[in-house]
Amino acid sequence: MVLHSSFMENRFAPAIPASSAVSEDAPRPSEENSFADILSQFEQQHGRSNHEALEGTVVSISPESVFVDIGRKMEGILPVEVFRDAAGALTVKIGDKLRVTVTGRDQEGSYTLSTTKVERPKDWSALERAFAEQRAIGGVVTELVKGGLRVDVGSRAFMPASRSGAKDQAELEKLVGQEIQCRVIKLDTANEDVVVDRRVVLEQEEAQARTKKFAELQEGAVVRGTVRGLTDFGAFVDLGGVDGLLHVADMAWHRVAKPSDVVSPGDSIEVKILKINPEGRRISLGLKQLAADPWSTAAERFHTGDRVQGKVSRLADFGAFIELLPGVDGLIHISEMSWAKKVRKPSDLLKTGEMVEAIVLGVNAADRRISLGLKQALGDPWEDAIKKYPIGAVAEGPVTSLTNFGCFIDLGGGIDGMIHISDITREKRLNHPREALTAGQTVRAVVLEVDRERRRIKLGIKQLEPTTADEYIAEHQVGESVTGRIVEAGRGRAKVELGEGVFAECHVREETANGSNLPEPAEKANLASLTAMLSAKWKQGPAASSGQEESPRAGQIRTFRILKLDQPNKKIEVELAG
Repeated sequence: MVLHSSFMENRFAPAIPASSAVSEDAPRPSEENSFADILSQFEQQHGRSNHEALEGTVVSISPESVFVDIGRKMEGILPVEVFRDAAGALTVKIGDKLRVTVTGRDQEGSYTLSTTKVERPKDWSALERAFAEQRAIGGVVTELVKGGLRVDVGSRAFMPASRSGAKDQAELEKLVGQEIQCRVIKLDTANEDVVVDRRVVLEQEEAQARTKKFAELQEGAVVRGTVRGLTDFGAFVDLGGVDGLLHVADMAWHRVAKPSDVVSPGDSIEVKILKINPEGRRISLGLKQLAADPWSTAAERFHTGDRVQGKVSRLADFGAFIELLPGVDGLIHISEMSWAKKVRKPSDLLKTGEMVEAIVLGVNAADRRISLGLKQALGDPWEDAIKKYPIGAVAEGPVTSLTNFGCFIDLGGGIDGMIHISDITREKRLNHPREALTAGQTVRAVVLEVDRERRRIKLGIKQLEPTTADEYIAEHQVGESVTGRIVEAGRGRAKVELGEGVFAECHVREETANGSNLPEPAEKANLASLTAMLSAKWKQGPAASSGQEESPRAGQIRTFRILKLDQPNKKIEVELAG
């Protein structure tokens, strides 16, 4: 490769002073010349040039600069941003020893320093080697030009703004005068064109820093980081070059609706490292793990049968979650919301944010579950219903629903009574309850059955309708003689019809077929006595025999005496009067 002699002379030839002494003909410092310029000329004449590697001590720190004692009359200055980590915290303190390089002077005469350890190429061949090896080199940003920056890397180079690593124009302007590390991405010897890239070096440094930081982190450690951003499922936390995910479920022991309810971007927080995935380079963080688990004391605070109060935190299809303590929710299952009313969805009874009272039905701290009952706290209406509606009592209420087998009546207090289709009317056989009743119609019915275990009350309407038996009982009294027809006769009993649809039960003595009383088992009848009895009946004739009590048989019309009239059960008992 042929190098231009003029480029070598102008670019890399060191400036050698003609004499180390000041000539008498040399011009005296004018008022326009600053003390810094005079001091700089003096140091250059005495061999103390820029880019000299020195060890210094941090003597003070201001919001903008770090001041370093480098053993000279004036202190050196470093930008404070150089010593801030990704979280914004300072990584340097007063008394620290630093390896620095003098890059020049500021307007007040203080030395400008750099901590850059990469050297600048001293000749064109060194620049070519750095380009071929894709190695980082040092350089000083000299000025802001159109489209980017001018950088002195031993030769004048151009750095596009997009490759500077600056986020905006203000950051780009701050780079002027700073020593940077960059990489040569274009080297045109013929046109003496050099293009450098700082961004690729910064990205490489960040990657190395992340790898180092990732290796330093350990599961279970508590670290401080800065919330970098929020998502629907959590927050990303910068741990100093490495991001970790703080999932919304690990933000607090109580349920968090959205991450912004707990943290905000820019917040500095302490978190616990829950899990590190080296392959995927993922870090799971936890915030709630730094506080005591409220479930650890739940078993001691809540017991079966306790009456508790809480806020409805959320509703589900199967029930409602009640916040008893921050981080401790109990569940009211939909089946435990009402004694009688069938609840289709929890929102029919409860609203989110509403305060409710409930009874603790069970506590399982190991599975983090507390079962609650809402209906138990309201009291069991069936306790009063059993007393209010005994068998035989008359109830009144509107028809709430009609089914194929009957209808339901609202008895109040969440209690329903059921009327079977066969107990609606006596007039005719119904195919469906709607033939006699309509929804909303108020009816009176008598309690036929109360089933406490199954929580059912059976009612009847037809039982309140007056019958011919009711009318007959109302018109007659016990002891009264009445006439009736025997419709059935059996051993010791007979069924007697006293009127149309009115029947009575009659107890009779057992008799022989011819009407005579049966002999006692102890009596022994012989042929002679039987012959004498028959002869006597023959001689007496029909008139004599009519005086004997005739055995009851179906179809006979006889006279009876009323023994019992049972109005509720519509039951009549009689006996033969003669």
